[in-house]
Amino acid sequence: MKETLWMLRYWRRQFAPQRLLGRWCRDIAAWRRFWGAYYRYQQLASNSDKQPLLEHLYPCLGDDSLETPIEPIYFYQDTWAFEKIFNQKPNQHIDVGSHHKFVAFLSKVMPVIMVDIRPLPLPLDTLTFKQGSILDLPFADGSIESLSSLCVVEHIGLGRYGDLLDPNGTEKAISELKRVIKPNGHLYLSLPIDDENRTFFNAHRTLTEEYIEKLIFPFSFLEKTYIYGKQLCLRKKVGFGIGLYHLKNTVS
Repeated sequence: MKETLWMLRYWRRQFAPQRLLGRWCRDIAAWRRFWGAYYRYQQLASNSDKQPLLEHLYPCLGDDSLETPIEPIYFYQDTWAFEKIFNQKPNQHIDVGSHHKFVAFLSKVMPVIMVDIRPLPLPLDTLTFKQGSILDLPFADGSIESLSSLCVVEHIGLGRYGDLLDPNGTEKAISELKRVIKPNGHLYLSLPIDDENRTFFNAHRTLTEEYIEKLIFPFSFLEKTYIYGKQLCLRKKVGFGIGLYHLKNTVS
């Protein structure tokens, strides 16, 4: 019964009159700009062979925004990790489940193996792909010099990407990442942090930094950086953010 009521409230929010009206107004405004630009272009090209044909129209509504739309989490965390890994200059780097663009760019400056639960649909000559689970990585204990997993562990066990349901998925994923790091090896990890542990089924979890410290022990922190809103910060703040952690296996 509670689930049914939740669904009704969810759909009411999605189709609330004010939300639908806002979308409708934005769409109308975008179409007005499009057709206005189209007719002006027709006039500019009236005496040339560059007239736009109706069958070739390709409306890209909303791209004429006042600033470049950027998702701050991936923008900051991927550039942060790229710089850290590049400066370490490992002989080979392993990535587990991070954004494919980050992995692809990194493979152009060093040998990279990408591991993901879902197959990679496009080949890249500089990138080696291995299909596998973060809960059972295809590597021996203590065998990896450099490994990254960016905004991945918080999703494990929630079924979002077709993975098996497991309330302890995040803890098991971090344990498996630690297992394969060799002594003095480096781990680059990012995940959502908050003032208390929460589960947002089936999207992600948030963890307190104190809990993260327990999970990564006995690895040591070489650096802690944070993303809050549209800012990259060196100090932790109150509330939701993304923790970027450069870790090292100091156990010999």
